[in-house]
Amino acid sequence: MAEWQRYRTTGLLRGYARTMAVMAPAADLVARRRLGQGKEDPERVRERRGEASAPRPPGRLIWLHGASVGEFLSIVPLVERLQSRGVTVLVTTVTRTAAALAAKRLPEGAIHQFMPWDVPAFVDRFLDHWQPDLAIFAESELWPNLIMRTTARGTPLIQVNGRMSERSFKGWLRVRRSIASLLSRFELCLAQTVDDARRLEALGAPRVSTTGNLKFDVPAPEADPAAAAALVRSLGRRPVFLAASTHEGEDEIVLAAHRLVAAHLPDLVTIIAPRHPERGAAIGELARAHGLKAAQRGAGQLPDAATEIYVADTLGEMGLFYRAAPVAFLGGSLIRHGGQNPIEPAKLGAAILHGPHVHNFKAVYGALAERAGTLQVDGPETLAGGVMQLLTDSRVRTAQRVAANETVAGLGGALERTLAAIEPYFLALAMKNP
Repeated sequence: MAEWQRYRTTGLLRGYARTMAVMAPAADLVARRRLGQGKEDPERVRERRGEASAPRPPGRLIWLHGASVGEFLSIVPLVERLQSRGVTVLVTTVTRTAAALAAKRLPEGAIHQFMPWDVPAFVDRFLDHWQPDLAIFAESELWPNLIMRTTARGTPLIQVNGRMSERSFKGWLRVRRSIASLLSRFELCLAQTVDDARRLEALGAPRVSTTGNLKFDVPAPEADPAAAAALVRSLGRRPVFLAASTHEGEDEIVLAAHRLVAAHLPDLVTIIAPRHPERGAAIGELARAHGLKAAQRGAGQLPDAATEIYVADTLGEMGLFYRAAPVAFLGGSLIRHGGQNPIEPAKLGAAILHGPHVHNFKAVYGALAERAGTLQVDGPETLAGGVMQLLTDSRVRTAQRVAANETVAGLGGALERTLAAIEPYFLALAMKNP
């Protein structure tokens, strides 16, 4: 008897499936609302109903899912390695930003689709068309209908780069039988950390291993040479500070810190790269309301001699901005969002600052803190003080950059461990479909 069959589908899961089925007729209304909010691609919204926009190639097909930008980037090296084995790889994402990045970063031959909404009819339509031979979900994607209907067809399902935060763990404990029913359907759960593995096991995942964080093995983002040269020319020899992946509520703090630092370094240029580029125009207006001269990259502008705030509201150019700024604050950490991934700036040699709320990346920030590879701040004054020190003291800046880079380099290897763990499933697939 398959492990998942030991768990009956709970009343809660059956009720969820019925509720989502009843909601199917409302999909058009939901789609219109989300289109109006800019959350869906009007050319591809039908994919959210499970309607494919590409044919399924013949032969073996492995389906990988990474919901948003971070999850997608973590599975790109896995996509490349699986493609080298002669299989077709289908990648699904949820957010438009991840889809736009997929268009730039996926290797030739890989197929991208939006993940269907978790409505039984939509999931079935998706599965009927793509007929995946193996499904691999990244991190913490636990959509009940997707999981139940995929495994009901006999498709092996594996979790990679698995996460289970303490907060999510406590929430799932309230519906322990239901989460056990879902997790028991995974052939394998490959966790990022020992703590993630422990929580997954406690919730009912039967086969759990700790393989590490795939994000450590993602190459540092590249920068277009022509764009880099143009930005360097426009910045000249001015001191540059980057506020990366900021969220609403943090830009005001960054602007206040800029004014404090600029009182001592009047040539300072602060680059603000919002987590959601569509906020770019609003950030530019906010800067001007603070009496600061702002330029907006999304409007095709480069900073000039008078620019104080440069709004970097474009997608896929973080490699450019990290290379342009020796000091970077990582957003989502001065509000209760949980922080942003520090691996990319560490690989590119930025001296990193962050706020206190980094629970989404607790392990990596903890490792960096042990080596003095980051600096924690809690508001405009401490942010300004940290930026000032790192911009003016090359010894401190270099020590922190080296510590962060070495820490991240030492935490790699998850890709090879993940590939080794899924190798038996790939071999079984090859024998089944020669």
